[in-house]
Amino acid sequence: MAGSAEIETLSESDSSPGTRIGYVRWTICAMLFIATTINYMDRQVLGLLKPTLMQSVANHGIGLTEESFGTVVAFFTLFYAIGQLAAGRFVDKVGTRIGYMVIMALWSLSAMGHALVNSVLQLGIARCCLGIGESGNFPAANKTVAEWFPQKERSLAFGIFNCGANVGVILATLIVPWVTIHLGWHYAFLVTGFFSASWIVLWYSKYRKPANHPTLTGAELRYIYQEAAEQMGPSTPWVKLLGFRQTWAYAIPKFLTDPIWWFYLYWLPGYFTAKFNMSLVGLGLPILIVYNASAVGSIYGGYLPASFIRMGLTAARARLTAMLLCALLVAPIFLINYLQADNFGKWAAVGLLSLAAAAHQGFSANLFTTASDMFPRTAVGSVTGVGTMAGAVGGVLIAQLAGHVLQISHSYSILFIIAASVYLVSLFIMVMLAPGLKKVELSA
Repeated sequence: MAGSAEIETLSESDSSPGTRIGYVRWTICAMLFIATTINYMDRQVLGLLKPTLMQSVANHGIGLTEESFGTVVAFFTLFYAIGQLAAGRFVDKVGTRIGYMVIMALWSLSAMGHALVNSVLQLGIARCCLGIGESGNFPAANKTVAEWFPQKERSLAFGIFNCGANVGVILATLIVPWVTIHLGWHYAFLVTGFFSASWIVLWYSKYRKPANHPTLTGAELRYIYQEAAEQMGPSTPWVKLLGFRQTWAYAIPKFLTDPIWWFYLYWLPGYFTAKFNMSLVGLGLPILIVYNASAVGSIYGGYLPASFIRMGLTAARARLTAMLLCALLVAPIFLINYLQADNFGKWAAVGLLSLAAAAHQGFSANLFTTASDMFPRTAVGSVTGVGTMAGAVGGVLIAQLAGHVLQISHSYSILFIIAASVYLVSLFIMVMLAPGLKKVELSA
């Protein structure tokens, strides 16, 4: 068992009452937060530039339409889906230290390559490359959390690093309009290059597995590995993982709920522009409010299970109860279809979207953690890859649906009705397939 020898060796020297556990695991979580922030800065640039890119070439755009935008997003998401299986397996094989560095380098170079784009076709090719690169972030991050955190802290750790998705969108919302106005939209795709390079150096110099980390105390090592006997297991090919109901209990909810986040990410700027006639600069405050709320939802949603455990629920019931609460809080988003295109309607829309985005992130934080709840650490990267691929396939479908619906009807009503309902459906499916989040026992 990995880490068991180190735990036994250190047990005597660090067993005295009152020994401080330490906080090295949270510095690792902070690095995951920064990586996810960069990931979503890269991803959000296109959504913010959509109105600009829809202008004609003569007006410094590329002639993007609603339908071609949906197609570009769909191709990005398709390649993101294809990359998931390979990324999860790659990280399980080479480890998180080297694997995460390679993943970060690939997606960052692809993101900066968008600066060379001058047509819709070139934009589509650039997005496909970005999809392959970005596909590895969550398998690598989720595996890192499984390596560094005991089960009871994982949803909080995921909620914290997943908060980087919201911060990345916020930073992009602040930076991209200024860069676009002063330097042009091509330069907006270059803004994260410096951050990416700095993170790669930091990760290489600071990251090690818990058993090999030079500053980790024995007390914290034992705390991390307190469930080691049930969390370790043999390496398992992802094809074999498809035979477990727990894999589908994770993957199907990802397929249904991840597309809603993709929809918010790419179509919220267009929604506010179309519904309330807002400019690129005017989008800033509504988008900032929505994603600040989602950041709170990510952290607090991840913290909820620990609160329920203190109330006497088991870990599995606490996780599912937190997900049910989040699913119920998303449901009112369908009311956005009844708002008027006036100032009150605008801020009511911001309020409903803020609640829905926050609840989505809380649901997502707990859903991601169910992979490490149900599977050994050695399989978490692969299972996460399967689930995130399923979510990306759903993203392809929502992108095509949104593009066609908006091109024909110019209405978001159907899309918001879908967003209101899929979380409760997903939770029902999870409970049916994996009652009590029963753990998988893998044979060598």
